[in-house]
This record gives sequence, C-alpha cells and structure tokens, in this order.
Amino acid sequence: MEKPTTPIFEYFAAFCWQTKTLDLADLVGLLQYRTIMLKLLALYFFTTLIHVPITEAKIREYNWEVKYEYKSPDCFRKQVITINGLSPGPTILAQQGDTVIVNVKNKLITESFAIHWHGIRQRGTPWSDGTAWVTQCPIGPGDTVTYEFKADRPGTYVYHAHYGMQRTAGLYGSIQVSLPDGVEEPFAYDFDQSILLNDWYHQSTSAQATGLTSIPYMWVGEPQSLLIQGKGKFNCSSVTLPTNICNTTNPECSPYVITVIPGKTYRLRIASLTALSALSFQIEGHKMTVVEADGYNVEPFEVDKLYIYSGETYSVIVKADRDPSRNYWATTNVISRHPNTPPGLAIFNYEPNEPQQSPPTVPPAGPVWNDTADQFAQSQALKARQGYIHTPPPTSDRTLVFLTTQNTINGYTRWAVNNVSLDTPETPFLIALKYNLPNAMDQTPPPDTYDSLNYDINNVAKNKNATSSTAIYRLKFNTTVDVIMQNANTMKISHSETHPWHLHGHDFWVLGNGIGKFDLKEDTKKFNLVNPVMKNTVPVFPFGWTALRFQADNPGVWAFHCHLEPHFYLGMGVAFEAGVEKVGKLPSFIMGCGQGRGL
Repeated sequence: MEKPTTPIFEYFAAFCWQTKTLDLADLVGLLQYRTIMLKLLALYFFTTLIHVPITEAKIREYNWEVKYEYKSPDCFRKQVITINGLSPGPTILAQQGDTVIVNVKNKLITESFAIHWHGIRQRGTPWSDGTAWVTQCPIGPGDTVTYEFKADRPGTYVYHAHYGMQRTAGLYGSIQVSLPDGVEEPFAYDFDQSILLNDWYHQSTSAQATGLTSIPYMWVGEPQSLLIQGKGKFNCSSVTLPTNICNTTNPECSPYVITVIPGKTYRLRIASLTALSALSFQIEGHKMTVVEADGYNVEPFEVDKLYIYSGETYSVIVKADRDPSRNYWATTNVISRHPNTPPGLAIFNYEPNEPQQSPPTVPPAGPVWNDTADQFAQSQALKARQGYIHTPPPTSDRTLVFLTTQNTINGYTRWAVNNVSLDTPETPFLIALKYNLPNAMDQTPPPDTYDSLNYDINNVAKNKNATSSTAIYRLKFNTTVDVIMQNANTMKISHSETHPWHLHGHDFWVLGNGIGKFDLKEDTKKFNLVNPVMKNTVPVFPFGWTALRFQADNPGVWAFHCHLEPHFYLGMGVAFEAGVEKVGKLPSFIMGCGQGRGL
C-alpha cells in the first residue's frame, strides 16, 4: 500500500473519525490539546507500519421506475412488478460505509408500494426501513421518493416489496456489500455471484389477498413454479392455454446459466425471497462450503444441499473441479411442505461448453421434503467463525415467549402471536409514536407470554378464537431482550409448519433451538453463549422452538414477523419500539396517510 500523500493532520483526523478512535469533541480540540496530538502521531506511525487501509466512503445512487409489465419468467405470461423493466431488479453494489441513495418512482398506476432493505439495519434512518404502516406510509401512484441509508455491514442482503403481498409479484432484488479496499475475507475465491431463489404463482397478488380475507377462506395453495434468478419452467401442456399465454419456447424462461471457468473457485451468494416455500439448493456433483449467513462469517462446513428459508441469505464456496467437458444441473426443491411444485432448474455451465447445453444426466432428486431432522441439523451447525465472534450479553433484561398459532376472528382465518393478531394502523407506528398520537394505535400492551403450563402445542387448540390489535411492544432502550419462538399445531390435526422469522433494524444471536415445548428453566441452561451465530432471519421448526437474543439499541419502530407472505398478511407478527424519542425529524415522504397528514 502506498503511504498517504495527504497532510498528516488530515490523515490523522480521517483515520480517527472512521475508526472511532476519537470522538467529535476530541477532533474539535485537536489544536488545543497536546496529548491528543501525540496520540494522533502514535496512530499515524502505527497504521503506516502495519499498512491499515483508509477507504473513503462513497455515495451509490440508483434511479428506479417501478411498474407492471407482462413477463413470462416460467413461460406463463402474467403481470409482474418490475424495476427498470427487470425482475429480479438491479443488484445494489456497495462497500461497507457507503451511503446508498435510491430514487424510486411509482408507475404502478393503481397501487401503492414500499421497499424494505432486508438485512440493512437502518441505524439513524429508521424511516428508510421501507415497511408500510410500520415505518412509512405507502408510496402512492405517481409519487417519487428517495430512500437513503448507510451500508454499515459487509455481507449478502436483499430488498423487496413490503406492502400487502406485492413481494409475490416480483418486486425484489439483491444487495452486495463488500469489505473496504485492502480488507480481505477469511475465505478465498476468484469470482462471486448473486443467486435469488423464489417460488412463483400465476394468480395475481390482489386475487390471493382477496381469497385470504374472505369467508369462506381461500388458501393460496402451492406455487406453480420455482425460479432461479428469475427463471423457471412451467409445464404448459398440463393445462389448456393458448401459446401466447404459455409457451415453453419463450427465451424469457430458458434456464438460468451459472457459467464457471474450470479450476476456479466461486462465491455464490444465495438468497431466498419465497412467498411460501422453504427450499433446498444443490449443484449436481459439487460440494458447497457454507461461509456466511445473513452477513456474518460462520465456521465453514460442507454440504451437498443447502436448506434455505424465506428471508435468509448464505454465501457458499464452490470449486469448479469436475469434468469440464459437460454441464451440470443446479436445482432447487420444496421442503417442509408436501411438494406439489416441480423443481427449479438452472445450468452450471463449464466454459467453453455451450451455456444452454443441457447436462447429459437427468436432474438429481431433491432431499426428502419432510426430513426435519436433517433440516434441523443444518441450523444447529451454524456457529460464528473463530476470530469473528460477537459475544452476546450473558443475561437478558426481558424475556418474551411468543406462541404462534392459526386462529379465527369473527369467522376469518388469521395467524396470531400469544393469541393476538397484528392489525396494521392507518397511521404508521413510527409516526404515531414520534408525534405522540395515542389515538392512532391501541394502547393496551400485548402479552409477554402465554399459558405455557396448560397449552397443548401438539393438538388443535380447544378455543381457536383470537383477538386483533394495533398495539406494539415497548422496549427500554439499550436493554437486552430474549425472544422465545414457540410453534404449535395449526387448526388442522397433527399439523405444524416451519416459520422463518425476520427482525428489522437489528441482528440477533441464535442461542438455541429444539423440538417440543420450550422449558424456561431447563432449556435456558443449554443456551450457546460461546459462539452463537448472528442472523436477521431464522426458521422455527414444526412443533419446535427457537431462542433469540438482541439488543434494543437502534432507535425506532421495527417489525418482527413470519417471512411467509400470506402468514404476515394475516397478522403473524409484532412490532418493537425502543428509543423513539431519539429519532430525528421524520422526512415528509413517509407522512402522507392517517393522522400523519399535514404534520
């Protein structure tokens, strides 16, 4: 690395500001205090000798138009929400510390929307979290807004619609945040590539939402296709449709191609934004080494199939070390639910073979869909990497035990947490709390726990009724909170589901998980406080529990919810508030609804 050519004073100041060695008061007093100057001189020679890089943060600006277009991602033609004509949308590329600015124009004509930057913690910018009715009013037709946030952590993230069920319609994409120049990952690779996995429905999201909120209840059913980076293949011959509606020769639905150079090593950033399905991902004949989860380095472990749940992101290392004279299949399959959806197929293409040349083999079969033990084992294998461990606080200040159930309210099917189904208010929570609008939301606090002693998680509840509320959990700022997620039987006999839970604005430690009812006395003794992985999304397995710990140190209001689109739409979530009085002035673009109008 070349030595800095800028004056010593400016170099010192820039270094200390970036590394937080000195605070603002120190920097202001530089000319007055000799001891600070001596400290800077010592730092200068230290950093010069060990070649610590200084990277200037950049502004990454994007201009997007969001609109409906007719697309055929799985050969079936339907309306898709696109960004600049693309679904998945453009990949956001940034370095740690960069400011990302996204100017978004709504050209949907008849619909509003919001975009959530999934995994970006939004420290200092809670209004840019992009969660309709929690942190902002939806963006109306014809409006243009600007999201601005700091890419504060390196890693693999995603963005997606967070209004109604619009994520299912194709409004999503990838975010890659790389390390600053001169800083290396603890794993080596030659190239890296994002791969987004989705399930795909032919019914419109508005029709799905209408069915879910009707009497009788109309479930969305299993998806028609699985997409790999926006491409899949529906069997058009299975239904009677004209070729202008379903055409398997349409190049839009040709298999996605992952091209590799023989002998090279690849980092595949794999993310799932499915509406419903848990998935496996595998590459024929190749092993994958898991090295990153939700932006955190994990102790490497090898898999031949990666289990991934909606909202999760992983980095895997793959070596192109097989017979280079042929191509191989990359496949994704439904797990955790009885599959009624064909596998998603892509081509793992070795140069210089023809990219679209089908492999000479049949696509390998996926794993057994209901092998919960194997799926559970992968989750337990995730541990923080040595040298990158963020040690959790040894104890918590508050414990919340959340029982998740399927219920009815006035004849409508809902999902609930501790028998309370979340309703979205007309005035977003962040606005209501920042401007002290008590009439904008329910004031009775939701329950911290449930009747664990008497509730039978293994059978249909005797009383299926629940209540709904716009109340949220108020957390004391800068405290440590434990959340125990407990799955139970649904309203169907001997049936429980896998629910991936996502926390906005924070990462959490995964302290443990298990099958059966959580024992507050015994299971807490088994918590991993040594090297727990940190994540923002985690699965809770059928009839099982997962224990999380996080610090309520990010001022704002933050959603915590099941990442399955129909479940959250039907109330399976909560919201946490902490330190809202510390939030700065709210920007006008989030304000145009409910009691926020005119503030």
